Amino acid sequence: MLHNLLFLIALVALVFCVNRFIRTVRRIIAVVQLGQTDPTRFDDRDARWKTLAIEALGHTRMRQWNTIGIAHWFVFFGFFALFGTLVTAFGQLRDPEWALPIIGHWGIYDIFNEIVGMGTFGGILVLIVIRQKNKPEKLGRESRFFGSTMWQAYRIETIIAVIGACVLLLRGLEGAYVGVYGYSLNHLFTYPIAKLFMAVDLTVLEWAIALVAALKIGTSLYWFYLVSEWPTMGVAWHRFLAFFNIWFKRNADGTPALGPLQPMRTNGVLVDFEDPADDATFGVGSVEEMTWKDILDVTSCTECGRCQSQCPAWNTGKPLSPKLVVTSLRNHAWGKAPYLMAAEGDRAGLSADVLAESKKSLVGDVIEADALWSCTTCGACVQQCPVDIEHIDHIVDMRRQQVMVDTAFPAELNGMFKNIETKGNPWGMNASSRNAWISEVDFPVRVFGAEGEETIPDDVEWLFWVGCAGAFEDKAKKTTKAVAELLHLAGVNFMVLGDAETCTGDTARRSGNEFLYVMQAQANIEVLNEIGAKKIITTCPHCMNTIGREYPQLGGNYEVVHHSQVLNALVAAGAIKPLAPIDTTVTYHDPCYLGRHNRVFVPPREVLAALPGAKVIEMERSQTTSFCCGAGGARMWMEENIGSRINEERAKQALATGAATVAVACPFCNIMLSDAMSSKDVNAPEGTQVAEFSTLLLQSVKGS
Repeated sequence: MLHNLLFLIALVALVFCVNRFIRTVRRIIAVVQLGQTDPTRFDDRDARWKTLAIEALGHTRMRQWNTIGIAHWFVFFGFFALFGTLVTAFGQLRDPEWALPIIGHWGIYDIFNEIVGMGTFGGILVLIVIRQKNKPEKLGRESRFFGSTMWQAYRIETIIAVIGACVLLLRGLEGAYVGVYGYSLNHLFTYPIAKLFMAVDLTVLEWAIALVAALKIGTSLYWFYLVSEWPTMGVAWHRFLAFFNIWFKRNADGTPALGPLQPMRTNGVLVDFEDPADDATFGVGSVEEMTWKDILDVTSCTECGRCQSQCPAWNTGKPLSPKLVVTSLRNHAWGKAPYLMAAEGDRAGLSADVLAESKKSLVGDVIEADALWSCTTCGACVQQCPVDIEHIDHIVDMRRQQVMVDTAFPAELNGMFKNIETKGNPWGMNASSRNAWISEVDFPVRVFGAEGEETIPDDVEWLFWVGCAGAFEDKAKKTTKAVAELLHLAGVNFMVLGDAETCTGDTARRSGNEFLYVMQAQANIEVLNEIGAKKIITTCPHCMNTIGREYPQLGGNYEVVHHSQVLNALVAAGAIKPLAPIDTTVTYHDPCYLGRHNRVFVPPREVLAALPGAKVIEMERSQTTSFCCGAGGARMWMEENIGSRINEERAKQALATGAATVAVACPFCNIMLSDAMSSKDVNAPEGTQVAEFSTLLLQSVKGS
């Protein structure tokens, strides 16, 4: 009788919790649907399903941190794979020997449950230990969980640990009840537990099985009840929403949302700057201007803090945490949702909290302005996120609104914007000076138009896009001259645009001035298309990314490569021969826009490895985990007055390797790290140098 009562109570609780869960799902869907349309998330569905399978089953994003990734995989897999044990537990409330039909007593199924059960229990214990070692109470801002909702994690971890323990304990009690007297296919791993209870009376065992089954069911249903407390338990929803967020990620092929930014849209329609629609929105200044994918994105956050741990701004004392930006957007969207869903006449009757939330400005009240402008757009957050949240897109969208609507942005950007508009470069130099570097070399450099060309001649293999830094900034000019000479020595025919070249608009775009970017991009595309440009080489990763991956959005399609790729190929082919020894230890700094954003990691390293006498040492943070120099996201043109300086932190990381030379492959990295090395706070040893890798190659080739 009591067994039947337990079973009835469990069924009633199940119906109640499932009903609450379904209502919560409907509420989440309703909130996500508040966002504007986004038609870009449905392309190449086959590729999206493949990406989802790889990232979910393979845990490819999680396994960037291998121990945590493996532990989480067992917890993730056990959540779904052990569902059969929950069904079995319901049956065991009435009959201790009850099992699933057909497979319930199959040895392979029992082994599967025991392995997954042990993996789930062991995995959650590993995650609990890691969380305890990294508690904010111990580490403060250095903890990646700083700002996370810890009590939610503690409850969920406890629930999973209890369920995992119940699975294993039930298997042992079942073995004792049926009389297992040795290791068998059905109790290959839980026989030791069964042995502990072998002498216990059968009636007691029967009740023990029922009570442990009830505990397993109750704990599982409590989980359903708890997560249905939405949005209070929002972080727990990542185990469901992550699947959708991954499927709808920006790139169907599975690559992170790095490289190009998205063009501006209003309800899915591209904004026409020449003739904007009456309802056109410029960036994101409110929840209503977010897309449905934006809302899903921030709702999927796990609060794991991986993004925060990698963020150069956060790690140097700035107020920017990518995690806290996302969770603040999530909490605001949820808090304002009842106001947006209510009929206009009913809004006055909403709670004071909802009304207060509805009046908040996105930047200023929800997101601190200093946090928004601290971002270098380095992409470390996007690279690390296990559920593919697109942090940079959200930040740049808010910057767009600040610049183009509210005109609320750091004063230093005014000068940069004006210089690009009037002079065609952020330095404010005259266009006539773009060719000045050519007079400083002792070999011929072909300039387009000098011989009256209207299109690029057939014998020219590459258009060398020099870039603003490469034309005007002294350190970058050395790189320009070195690359030009190496191409000349290798017999590669190339040509430069000279004063027909102008700023690509990269810094304008990443600082939120989309209008200025489009102006610059369209002017460049018109020139490049008119002259028949097809293959472009550039020394600036930002130019490479903008021309190669963003100009196609406006009709400019070209093969654009970084000079490291070309030079490496020439060295490998023997067209360039480094002979003179470079007797120094070298560490290579991965530029964010060359490495993380465009996945070019190997070519610069292979060139350095080919230099006789050079000993290459890797920094701890390199390749996908490289630490930014601090110049990206238009930070090159802004003062750094909060916390310590990002470039100095990176310089210290480079010096920690003991290398005498820091090799770079980006003009902005060259400037930032050179400046850092001369800082008294860095205290670089005498003789330490920052060198663009191509200048080292030329030194070895020429022997001087």
